[in-house]
Amino acid sequence: MKYRKNKKGEPVSLLGYGCMRFSRKAGKIDIDKAEKEVLHAVEAGINYFDTAYLYPGNEVALGEILARNSLREKVNVATKLPHYLIKNASQIDKFFEEECRRLQTDYIDYYLMHMLPNMEAWEKLERLGIREWIQNHKESGRIRQIGFSFHGNTEEFIKLLDAYDWDFCMIQYNYMDVKTQAGQAGLHAAYERGIPVIIMEPLRGGKLVDMLPKEAKSLMEKYPVRRSPAEWAFRWLMQQPEVTCVLSGMNSMDMLDENVRIASEVETGEFGEAEEVLIDSVRKAINATLKVNCTACRYCMPCPGNIDIPGTFKCYNSMYTESKSAGRQEFLQLVAFQRDVRKCIGCGKCESNCPQHLVVREELAAAEKALLPWYYKFALKGMRVYNRYMDK
Repeated sequence: MKYRKNKKGEPVSLLGYGCMRFSRKAGKIDIDKAEKEVLHAVEAGINYFDTAYLYPGNEVALGEILARNSLREKVNVATKLPHYLIKNASQIDKFFEEECRRLQTDYIDYYLMHMLPNMEAWEKLERLGIREWIQNHKESGRIRQIGFSFHGNTEEFIKLLDAYDWDFCMIQYNYMDVKTQAGQAGLHAAYERGIPVIIMEPLRGGKLVDMLPKEAKSLMEKYPVRRSPAEWAFRWLMQQPEVTCVLSGMNSMDMLDENVRIASEVETGEFGEAEEVLIDSVRKAINATLKVNCTACRYCMPCPGNIDIPGTFKCYNSMYTESKSAGRQEFLQLVAFQRDVRKCIGCGKCESNCPQHLVVREELAAAEKALLPWYYKFALKGMRVYNRYMDK
């Protein structure tokens, strides 16, 4: 197993264990199966285990496995504060203490603000005294490292990087998210600031394996070095020096062994021109199935209506490159947490700046119609009402 360093200079396994995808049986986590896999992972050198308050039964299962095998001191546990459920300062302690009870521990190695979408969410936490709360818990040793996980655009991510003295952060990043979410620019910005980066969704929930177009698969199969789509995706990430740890939701021994092998073999900067050309060709093959030829260059931003135009098109395209539900769910997640999103005001500023000469206003209208069927509009309205309630 290869290791990178955290901000304190301590080793972090290049491959992290994403516990969200523990196997389930009859609707409940298969604790016996998960235990065997976690033990095997620890034996293989994995020392970073990621869970969250909202993952059903997940913290409890991980806590039980670590406790009954006396592993707590041998691994790093990462979990997350559900800030979107917090209305007053006392609830911060409430959630943290509940998580510690579930995990059967009195400290958390890596504690994250879960899914910070923008500065507004962080500023709300600041008003509730989160800075003082973090300082107290770090001084007492109950939190060893503080960070945040992120779903949003690059600009907001960089603002968040500079808003606090973070020990680490977590972003969605893979060879298809180079210019979306935090993106490669966000990854490099964190690295330049000395902030370690944990990677989630390296395979976009398995879609860079299971839903690759035939042409993309053919390109990989014809390459002189035979590697699976998953291995190409993992190596592309792991060879980048800016990446500290790559999470994988492993729920089989074969998957675990394969990923451990990759994380043990990969060398920093191992991709040369040929490998980069292959990944770029695969990316283009996937993009060829896109509904809107948006390159996410962001020349259309900022939008006077505060619409995330590239983000909207990204989700719209996901309906066709992945699945309708995947695109819609991602759009709902990214849009619902934004308080100030308005309808397109029809100013046309985006179209005058678009290098691809897209008819942005027409495409946005088509995207919204596809992304928001009536039942999604109902859910979105409910989430916005909830957000307004939480802001009071």
